[in-house]
Amino acid sequence: MRYRELGRSGVSVSEIGYGAWGIGESAWVGATEDESVRALHRAIDLGVNFIDTARGYGESERIVGQVVRERAGDEVLVATKVPPKNRLWPAPDGLDPAETFPGEHIRASLETSLRTSGLDHFDLLQFHVWSDEWVGRGDWLETIAALKQEGKIRLFGVSVNDHQPDNALALVRGGVVDSVQVIYNIFDQAPADTLLPACEEHGVGVIVRVALDEGGLTGRITSGTTFPEGDWRNRYFRDDRPAQVEQRVAAIVAELGIAAEDIAENALRFVLSSPAVSTVIPGMRTVRNVERNTAVSDGRPLGTDQLAALAKHRWQRNFYA
Repeated sequence: MRYRELGRSGVSVSEIGYGAWGIGESAWVGATEDESVRALHRAIDLGVNFIDTARGYGESERIVGQVVRERAGDEVLVATKVPPKNRLWPAPDGLDPAETFPGEHIRASLETSLRTSGLDHFDLLQFHVWSDEWVGRGDWLETIAALKQEGKIRLFGVSVNDHQPDNALALVRGGVVDSVQVIYNIFDQAPADTLLPACEEHGVGVIVRVALDEGGLTGRITSGTTFPEGDWRNRYFRDDRPAQVEQRVAAIVAELGIAAEDIAENALRFVLSSPAVSTVIPGMRTVRNVERNTAVSDGRPLGTDQLAALAKHRWQRNFYA
């Protein structure tokens, strides 16, 4: 496993982190706690030292906390997220920060996360949505500073709204945030235009989520794909969207001259080819997925010809809508 600095925070994180939404059994159907625990342990065995969870991820905080406590001899960094008080994802325009992240809500949410996980602090506390309209307003910044001083959190970050990378530029340039978590993948390459360069300039760490497009960039989504009842992907991949994804992935496979089963590896390598990226956090609900994804951290980024080819495969759309 290779490691990168999380901006100027002084913290070193594994290139492949662990996205723990899928193990919470709240939106993704099919995870079992026993296998999730095995997968987390295997990830730590293979050098993963960064786990991303959230209050909104069902049982995820509890499961992550259990494993991290069991691995007390290993340095494992845990990030969690505060949901917006108004429970609106993503944050619409025109909201006051008093509606989303007032100080008392931030503190109460963190205390709940600490009790749930059994941990005495979190290495990174993130707001689960963000809007640059909140810069310089509200009492959230003072609360974050107090929580750092109290030792309950080490670092502060935000999870940028879906497909809105430029909506964190003012925050990044303001110097008060340690990291941003953003959607970045072969389809959504927009963060590379402005956000990633700004993060490099200002020493802000970059945590990449949805590198595999919620499964779209694994090669396993086809026109005939179905999901279990209650799985949120029934909405994300509704109507003719699976067929669209299948066609787009086939074009990427042909462009790169790779086997269809190698698309996920190349999608992760695409993300790690950016020096601005600190870590990528694919969801890994099984030991097999952990072993396959962590193997990508071998110091072999995509070449310039491959990156130039992939630049033609941008796809502007929002399947979350």
